[in-house]
Amino acid sequence: MKKSCCLALCLAFFTTSFLSAQSPNDTVFLRRLSQEILRHGKAYDWLRELTKGIGGRLAGSANFTRAVAWGEEKMKEAGAEKVWLQACLMPHWDRGGKDQASIVRVDGKKTTIELDVLALGNSLGTEKPVQAEVLAVADYAELEAKKDQVKGKIVYYNYGFDPGQLDPRKSYGLSGAYRRSGASRAAKYGAVGIMIRTLTESVANNPHTGGMSYVDSLPKIPAIAIGPRDADQVWEMSRNSSLVVKMHTHGKFLPDAPGHNVIGEWVGTEHPDQFITIGGHLDSWDVNEGAHDDGAGVVHTLEILRALKALGYKPKHSIRFVLFANEENGLRGGNKYAEEAKAKNEKHIFALESDEGGFAPQGFGFTAKPDQMAKIQTWLPYLSPFGTDVLEKTGGGADIGPLNRLLGTTLAGFVPDPHKYFDHHHARSDVFENVNKRELLLGAVNMAALIYLVDQYGL
Repeated sequence: MKKSCCLALCLAFFTTSFLSAQSPNDTVFLRRLSQEILRHGKAYDWLRELTKGIGGRLAGSANFTRAVAWGEEKMKEAGAEKVWLQACLMPHWDRGGKDQASIVRVDGKKTTIELDVLALGNSLGTEKPVQAEVLAVADYAELEAKKDQVKGKIVYYNYGFDPGQLDPRKSYGLSGAYRRSGASRAAKYGAVGIMIRTLTESVANNPHTGGMSYVDSLPKIPAIAIGPRDADQVWEMSRNSSLVVKMHTHGKFLPDAPGHNVIGEWVGTEHPDQFITIGGHLDSWDVNEGAHDDGAGVVHTLEILRALKALGYKPKHSIRFVLFANEENGLRGGNKYAEEAKAKNEKHIFALESDEGGFAPQGFGFTAKPDQMAKIQTWLPYLSPFGTDVLEKTGGGADIGPLNRLLGTTLAGFVPDPHKYFDHHHARSDVFENVNKRELLLGAVNMAALIYLVDQYGL
C-alpha cells in the first residue's frame, strides 16, 4: 500500500511539473504537426516507390544496393542537413531456387501431395532432395520424449500461435523458438531435415520465412516452413498414418557483402552533442515487397523528418534518421551504428524504432528507468488524441537495441495494432496493397509527436 501511494505521489508530481513546464503552444504545434502529415504526408507515395519500384531487399542482393541509393536520395529530399552512408559487411544468404516439398507416401502407398513451403532464412539446402519418414511432434517436450525415434527422420514441429494470447506478439515470441533453433535441436538426435508450422494465425496458406541459426557443432540440416492449411493437413495425417516427405531447398551463403546504413542528421540548437535516433530497417526478405516489414518503418522515419522541416521546427538536440542495414538475418547495421557511436564517445539520449508494421497506432513500448517512465506517462494526454493509448514499460527494437547495451540509451518501439501484422510478416502477402494509407500516416504522427516531446522536455 505504501509503495502504491508513493508511486501515485511521484506520478502526480511529474504530471504537475510537466504541465507547468509545458508551453501553451505545444498542443497547437502537435495539432499542426498532425495536420501536416495527414494532409501533405509523402510516406505512402514513398512506400509505393520502395515496394513497387525496388521490391524485396534481402541483405547482399542487388535490390538492397538499389534501396540504399533510393534511401540516400529520399533522405536529402526529406530535408536532412547532412546525409552519409555508414559501411558494414553483411551476411549474404541466397535462397538459390524454388523451395519444394511434397508428401510422397502415406502408409507405404505412393502419392503426390504438394505442400506450400519456404526455406527458412539462413538455412542450407542440399544438392539432392531429402526424402524421409516424418516424425511429427507438438513441441520440444515431445521431441525430447521421442528422441530415440528421430534418427533418419524429417521432424515436423506443429507448435503454432496460441489463440488465447490477447497479444499476438507473445505468441510470435513463443513459437519463434522453433524457427530459430528447431533444426539444431532435431539434428542433435540425427534428423535429416525439419518442417515447422509457419508463424501466423492467418488462414491463408502462405508460408512465412524468417531467420534461423545453426549450432556449428551439429549437422546443418535443411529447414522449411509450411503454409497453415498444409500444416493442418500434415499434422492430422501424421496422427493416424505414416508419412514420407520429399523436400528440396537450395539455400547457401556467399561471401559477406558490402552494405550501408543510410543516415541523415539534423543538428540541434541547444544540445548539438546529444543525439536522438529514429529509424527503421531498409532490408527485407526476398519473397515479398517488405511493405510492413519494414518499408513502413523506413517511410515513417523519412516522414517525421519531412514534416518537422516543413513546419520550420528547430530541434534542441541533434536528431539522426537512420535506415538500418541487415536487420533480418544479421543485425550488422544496428551493431555498426552503436559501435561507431561508442567509439566516438557520442551521447545518445533516446532512440525510437518502427518495426512492427504500418497499422493503426496503439502506443509505444519503452526500455527506460523508472523515473523516466513516470515522466513519459505524463505525456499520454498529448499523444492520445492521435491514437496512443498505451505507454508500455518494455519495448524498443532490434536495430536500436545495441545502443542500449553499449551506451545505456533509453529506447522506444512504436506499437501499432498487432492483430493483422503476423498475417503478412515474412510472407509473400507483405506487399504495398496491404498497407492502409491513413493508418500508415497516423503512425508517423504519433512517432513525430513523441520525438517532439522528448526533444523539448528530455528524459
